[in-house]
Amino acid sequence: MSARIPTFDITRYDTDREAFVAELGAAYREWGFAGISNHGIPPELIDNAYAAFQKFFALPEEVKKKYHVPGGGGARGYTPFGVETAKGSKHFDLKEFWHIGREIPDDSKYREVMAPNLWPEEVPEFREYGYALYQALDSLGSRVLSALALHIGLPEDFFADKTNFGNSILRPIHYPPITADDIPNVRAGAHGDINFITLLVGASAAGLEVRSHEGEWVPFTSEGDTIVVNIGDMLERLTNHVYPSTIHRVVNPPGEAARKPRYSVPFFLHPNPDFLIDVLPSCVSAENPSRYPEPITAQGFLEQRLREIKLK
Repeated sequence: MSARIPTFDITRYDTDREAFVAELGAAYREWGFAGISNHGIPPELIDNAYAAFQKFFALPEEVKKKYHVPGGGGARGYTPFGVETAKGSKHFDLKEFWHIGREIPDDSKYREVMAPNLWPEEVPEFREYGYALYQALDSLGSRVLSALALHIGLPEDFFADKTNFGNSILRPIHYPPITADDIPNVRAGAHGDINFITLLVGASAAGLEVRSHEGEWVPFTSEGDTIVVNIGDMLERLTNHVYPSTIHRVVNPPGEAARKPRYSVPFFLHPNPDFLIDVLPSCVSAENPSRYPEPITAQGFLEQRLREIKLK
């Protein structure tokens, strides 16, 4: 783990709250990234979910493509290799992935923008472990947001009713072995995430790099049970860049390591689709005037960005 990007024991939120909130908030202001340890998500749940995801990605291409929804913007089900492209990049990312969304009733006011989940019948355990991991990361993300709210002078529960029906996504990703040398594509081009915060659980190999304020690429590979949590563009905008959405990428490994697949499972925590992203007054000052006079809904922001990364 890079010693420069700190890791925090989240049990301190209950035992040493004031110091924990101050340290966590300072790390996010500096890096937009931090590690979270002692999160309480059972390792066997993470292992079982990864095993189910790997089983799906090992299926024949024509089977996986049954779960691709044309025109769906990748919101649910399978997105094939060679589609997603980092904003501003000429080359697509070297990955394929699946999206699990929130389970909501059909009569929900959000049903129009939050489609029902698809589940691969070939891997029956995919649903059980995939959705259990979704719920565990959703709950952990809410705890992180509570600490961040306190750090910027908001009530602890400020985000609770703004994310309880969030269009959040669990994204199992498969980066296949790279068999050609000197290709211009990378596993994931330099990008910022769209959402409030992202929680990355158990990436199976090194490769994640975070860009510092000085423009240096800093490797950040989690160890043990640590979950990497970073700020997304929606929270950057809401907090008027008090919490920066840091650019990051997944680079291709050198030599023989490139011939091995890589798996990772980020959870993108989103606000409710109708939440209005309007700069928080507590994040505006003479030194930091509002950068966004026009508010935008979370759904409007999401659709704008999906077009930019070629998913829509």
